[in-house]
Amino acid sequence: MFFALSKIVGFFALPSNLFVVVGIAGLVLAHTRHARLGRALAALALILLGLAGFSPLGKALIEPLEDRFPPWDQTRGTPAGIVVLGGAIDPLPAPTRGAPDINEAAERLTAIPALARRFPMARIVYSGGDGRLIRRSGAEATYAGELFESFGIAKDRLLLEDHSRNTVENALFSKELVAPEPGELWLLVTSAYHMPRAVGAFRRAGFEVDAYPVDYRTSGPDDLLVPFDEASLGLRRTDVAVREWIGLFVYWVTGRSSELFPGPLPRT
Repeated sequence: MFFALSKIVGFFALPSNLFVVVGIAGLVLAHTRHARLGRALAALALILLGLAGFSPLGKALIEPLEDRFPPWDQTRGTPAGIVVLGGAIDPLPAPTRGAPDINEAAERLTAIPALARRFPMARIVYSGGDGRLIRRSGAEATYAGELFESFGIAKDRLLLEDHSRNTVENALFSKELVAPEPGELWLLVTSAYHMPRAVGAFRRAGFEVDAYPVDYRTSGPDDLLVPFDEASLGLRRTDVAVREWIGLFVYWVTGRSSELFPGPLPRT
């Protein structure tokens, strides 16, 4: 129930979707006795689409998320394993096109071969099922396993968790799969903007991990002053950032995260 509700609410929570809905409502109202309100809503939707599309708003919203966890400190020790969160693979095209689609979060995948070579004894978990509400397809983990093997990673090092549909289930099912021992060091690999919510979910599940952020979408403070030259890019950044901020709040309110804005723990 929570999964379905989160997908429905999430659709309308994305700024780009919400602005389009407001614009359509305005156009409909423009042909009724509420024409003035309709024209105002349509104009507001267009202005907001332009603001979110071309201004650096999306960068300003996403940078605090990306900066919450620093790059992993190698002096922390040798990891017993590495958990990679799904979200980089879209299995939907595979049945007709012969291969899945690898999206802009591909660094979640491409960072793994170097880590696997550096830590040859570490187990590697890919946690990703099918997070769609409708038009469901195969599990991400299946294709990730094939891809990792093509990178030269031995099959007996791979653990594929293919049932999770969201970050909470990533944490719960990964812990169940690997049964981490007390004191073991595990790395969590996911996009930097997603790391706070992911770490919060893993901590709530009782699976302590070290953040290994990848897939940065901003390049520093100077980038916050540069507008987008394509509205689609700005809207995408704004959608991603707003979804994460809402996700952090919802996870905290519903007890699915350890805290509102998880960050690094003090070094001991």
